[in-house]
Amino acid sequence: MSGHSTYEPKTGIERWLDTRLPIIRFGADLMDFPTPKNLNYWWTFGGILAFCLVTQIVTGVVLAMHYDANAANAFNSVEHMMRDVKYGWLIRFIHANGASMFFLAVYIHMFRGIYYGSYKAPREVLWILGVVIYLLMVITAFMGYVLPWGQMSFWGATVITNILGALPLVGDPIHTWLLGGFAIDDPTLNRFFSLHYLLPFMIFGVVVLHVWALHVPGNNNPTGIEVKSKADTLPFHPYYTVKDGFAIAVFVILFAAFVFFNPDGLGHADNYIPANPLVTPQHIVPEWYLLPFYAILRAVPNKLIGVLAMFAAIAVLFVLPWLDTAKTKSMRYRPTARVFFVLFLITCVILGFCGAHEPDDQVIKGLATFELGDAKLNSYVWLSRVFTFCYFAYMVGVMPILGMLEKPLPTPDSISSPVLPAGAAATEKKG
Repeated sequence: MSGHSTYEPKTGIERWLDTRLPIIRFGADLMDFPTPKNLNYWWTFGGILAFCLVTQIVTGVVLAMHYDANAANAFNSVEHMMRDVKYGWLIRFIHANGASMFFLAVYIHMFRGIYYGSYKAPREVLWILGVVIYLLMVITAFMGYVLPWGQMSFWGATVITNILGALPLVGDPIHTWLLGGFAIDDPTLNRFFSLHYLLPFMIFGVVVLHVWALHVPGNNNPTGIEVKSKADTLPFHPYYTVKDGFAIAVFVILFAAFVFFNPDGLGHADNYIPANPLVTPQHIVPEWYLLPFYAILRAVPNKLIGVLAMFAAIAVLFVLPWLDTAKTKSMRYRPTARVFFVLFLITCVILGFCGAHEPDDQVIKGLATFELGDAKLNSYVWLSRVFTFCYFAYMVGVMPILGMLEKPLPTPDSISSPVLPAGAAATEKKG
C-alpha cells in the first residue's frame, strides 16, 4: 500500500530542488503515508525507539569529547565528566539510563511484533532488519558497559572475550583481536571505545533500511488483515504523529524518573569501584537487558555448547517468519497461541531472573537441594536449564506445530469492519 507520490512542488525553488534532490517530496510522502486506521498504542514504540536512538547518539558524542580511552585514566575521566563538566552528570545519566530505556522499548516492540504476526509475509525482510538492529544494539551496549572501567566493566569484558575465544576456528583470532594483545589493557579499551562510537551510526543506517522496508508493504495492524482500500487507512500526519508524540511524552516521564530520582537503579554498585585485575567480584553479571542470554549461557555445562546456545537464542529470531506456520497473523484470533505466548513471556522473565542470581543459590530457601549429576536441583542453574529448554521449545517446536493444528477464530473481512459500525462503514463506502 505504498502507492505513488502525490506531492506537487508549489514554488520555483521547490520545483528546482525536486528535480535534483527530492528530499521535500520524501518528507511529504512520509507524512501522507496511508497507515491502517486501527493501530493501537503498541505501535507507538517505533517512534519511541527513534527518539531513544537520537538521544543515545547525541549524548554519546558529547561524552566522547571528555572520555579518555586509557586503562589508567578511563575511570577518572568518567568521574571528571560527572563532577567538573557542566551538566556532565545529567548527560551521563541520560546516556546510561537511555540504554536501558532503549532495550525496554525494543523488547516491547519485538514482543508486539510476535503477538500480532508482524514478521509474516510480506514483512519478512522488515523483521530481519529489526533483528539486525537488535543484535547491533546488544554488541553496542556491551561495548559501552566496558567503558566506565569499573570492576563490573573489567570483569564483564574478561568473561565475554573468553567466551568468544571458545568458538571453534575463529574464536582465538577474534579473542586476540579484541584484546589487542594477551590481556585486557589499553588496546582492548581503545577497540571497545572505537566500536561503541561507530556502531550507533551503523544502527542508524539499518534503521533507515528498516523504515524503507516498512513503507513498501505498509504497516501491519492488530487484526493482521492487509489494507484493501483507502477506507482502511489514515494519513500518517496528523493522526499518528500526534499519537506517537503523546506516547513519547509519557515515555520521557518514565525516563526522567530514573535519570533524576534513581539514576543508578539499573546499574551495578561494583562499577563505582576502579577496575582491579587482582580482585574478582563475587558475582559477575551483565546489564539487566542481557540477563536472559547470560542465564542460557550458564545453563549448559559445556562451554562451547553454552556459547552456541546463547548465540542461537538470537539467531532463531532471524528464521521466525518461517518457523511460524500459522496462516492467521494476529494472535487476537488464535486463543491457544495466546496462552503459549504468555508462557513464553514468563519464560523470558524467569531466565532474566536466573541470570541475575548466583548459579548455586537456592531458588526456594530452606528447601533441601538434591544433586543430579553436576546439577543441583533447587539451584538457579537447574531452573535456567528448564526454561532454556522452554525458550527453544516455543520457537522451534510450539510455533511450527501449533500453526498447523490450531483452528483460529473467524477473522474480519477488512480493517474497517471491526473498527466502524455497519452503518458508518456503508456511508463511507458510498462517499
